[in-house]
Amino acid sequence: MPKGFALTLLLGMMCLAGATHAQNQRDAQTPRWSGLPEEESPAPTTRSQKPVARSQTKESDTSEVNKINAWTVGLAAGQREGAPLEFASDIARVVDDGDNLHVLPIVTRGPTENVADLLYLKGVDVAIINSDSLEQFRSRIPDIQQRIAYILNLFPSELHILARPEVKSLDDLKGRKVNFNTKGTAAAYSGPLMFDKLKLTQLQRTFIPHQVAMEQMKSGTDDMAAVVFVTSKPVDAFLKGKWPPGFHFLSVPMDDYSYYLPAMLTSTDYPAFIREDEEIQTIAIPTILAAFNWPKGSNRYARVARLVDNLFDRMEMLQGPGHHPKWKDVVLNAQVPGLTRFGAAQEWLDRTTAVAQADASPVNATSTMSPNQAKLWQEFLRWRKNNH
Repeated sequence: MPKGFALTLLLGMMCLAGATHAQNQRDAQTPRWSGLPEEESPAPTTRSQKPVARSQTKESDTSEVNKINAWTVGLAAGQREGAPLEFASDIARVVDDGDNLHVLPIVTRGPTENVADLLYLKGVDVAIINSDSLEQFRSRIPDIQQRIAYILNLFPSELHILARPEVKSLDDLKGRKVNFNTKGTAAAYSGPLMFDKLKLTQLQRTFIPHQVAMEQMKSGTDDMAAVVFVTSKPVDAFLKGKWPPGFHFLSVPMDDYSYYLPAMLTSTDYPAFIREDEEIQTIAIPTILAAFNWPKGSNRYARVARLVDNLFDRMEMLQGPGHHPKWKDVVLNAQVPGLTRFGAAQEWLDRTTAVAQADASPVNATSTMSPNQAKLWQEFLRWRKNNH
């Protein structure tokens, strides 16, 4: 073999080996997408496809990203079938102010899990929670009342116990299956607490999706005797679903209410289940709009403060058509036992009071307010007169 040809061949083999080694190194750095067919696996990143890190984005792009994030507030709401998510959606629409305020309602596991989200989840500044859900955190967070503050007392979440025809009273549930929805929901947390207080312990508690449990109830399978909802009435599942004759709500007598409030279910709420001359006694838990107690002067405090101002100023819109009917029952000054009000919310109330008290004349006092503030102030005066 001529020496020139042999040298050329040797150099070619060395280049091929080097290229193969380099490719193997790139392959070793490429993530393996096990379980996916080859055609579904992401293509290896080439030099022209190399992703650009956020730190390498253009200055104009960085400015736009900062602009989007500057006044965005995460609101932990709840599951799609509950009232909290509807309330959160109403809030997001009404307080929206373009780049100046953007509220993101978040579908979560429920008002109980929202306490953990408010404490630990990045991006969550406010949440809709049930007031009794703080109890589970007190053992490891003794000062939880200082970490979480309330903005508004929104609405009561009523206890609903829908039972099969043969179940005539709470005593008939003994030894039977009762479903409290999936873990993390208000029913799964507050429901058992309520049942313990009612001394209803001799039953089989299940925590499966309510849709599954209700189908079992209707078909009479798996000994499912009742389902427990803890949410604001009326519940769509009871209004829109088709139920066999005889299904009914159980009355819930209570002597010591503790965290709870007396409540009633009527034919206005559930005409298919309750006669016009009938009332079903039950109990309710306050559901509140809460905020992480950010330090005053911090960026996160400023975001929540802007949400508070827009929310309070525009409460009249929320209490009008097109929003959840329970908004009409919201009183801005209503307190929540055991918690302090978020600083910006208390300042809004104090500011509104000071403006009205600056002049004894109601006309002059309200003339310095916005129309919404003037109306809300008059409503507050009527509320204070009736409650003091």
